[in-house]
Amino acid sequence: MLLNNHSRFLLECGTDEAGRGCLAGPVTAAAVMLSADFKNVVLNDSKQLTEHKRDFLKPIIESEAVAFGVAHVFQEEIDQINILNASILAMHQSIKKLKTKPEFIIVDGNRFKPFENIPFETIVKGDGKYLSIAAASVLAKTHRDLYMETIHEEYPMYNWKQNKGYPTKEHREAIRNYGITKYHRKSFRLLPEQLKLDF
Repeated sequence: MLLNNHSRFLLECGTDEAGRGCLAGPVTAAAVMLSADFKNVVLNDSKQLTEHKRDFLKPIIESEAVAFGVAHVFQEEIDQINILNASILAMHQSIKKLKTKPEFIIVDGNRFKPFENIPFETIVKGDGKYLSIAAASVLAKTHRDLYMETIHEEYPMYNWKQNKGYPTKEHREAIRNYGITKYHRKSFRLLPEQLKLDF
């Protein structure tokens, strides 16, 4: 059973990101603030849910949340500041979009940087423990998937509609055959046998 609140603060938000291990596209984060009496038996860490369940939960979370924010940090910036900093930046930007300012932030994982002097705590596997982080994981994943499906139309040979930019065998094969696109993260090792790609 996932818990509602971690802190003694009423206005607590959970934040999480999606797409950190991808070879293409943005890293996407969401921040979600839920009411103390919010309940949902389906909601869990997005990785434990089917695509169908995530899509089912997205409008419920967005309509029932006290506040939510979603932010993308794109591949150019990931290449400049590295994926960890980009993930934290995306979380900061999603928190900034909340219409109600949180008094406390709970973060999935073990790395975060202070945001506007708001107290925070990092929680390893937090998306499987707290409803607000689980909700953030679902929004981050569904919003990012939607974006990847959109850019799939531009470069269908990479099949982002299916692999969402993750390093699947098929995705790596397409990079080998067609080279890279403007959406690929150039700072990532895009092919296992290559230490650098020629641009």
